[in-house]
Amino acid sequence: MEWETSEAIVVPIDFSGMSVTAISSALELAHDRDQIHVLHVVPVLDQIAPDIGHLAVPTDADRQDSVREHFAEFLSQHGFPGLRQVVRHGKPGSDIADYAKEISAGLIVISSHGYGGVKRLLLGSVTEAVVRRAECPVLVIRRPDAE
Repeated sequence: MEWETSEAIVVPIDFSGMSVTAISSALELAHDRDQIHVLHVVPVLDQIAPDIGHLAVPTDADRQDSVREHFAEFLSQHGFPGLRQVVRHGKPGSDIADYAKEISAGLIVISSHGYGGVKRLLLGSVTEAVVRRAECPVLVIRRPDAE
């Protein structure tokens, strides 16, 4: 890539292979590694599984702690040790855009799973929500085999 920025870059991840691609792309665009904010938003349980209140499930705090533990391991395993790790709890699409605004990010680099049709209707699209809400440019990294 031939574009470079000296502003903060937010890279939302879901710990998939496409997350690795998004981080790599952000590193190519960054003037300095310190600009990169790798972000994971832990969804509110009610949003991903309504009516589970009667089940014995981990608390939101437990889920966030688990993500924090996995975060450093994931980054190190894929060759990105030392990047800034941010864990939030909420609604991914809006929280990603809100975080980028809070830190005055110059760019969001996000992967898209490339779902279309019924899958997209059923699963929603975090990437689409980010593109609609973000106040800075958004670079969407698509899967090579996206629909």
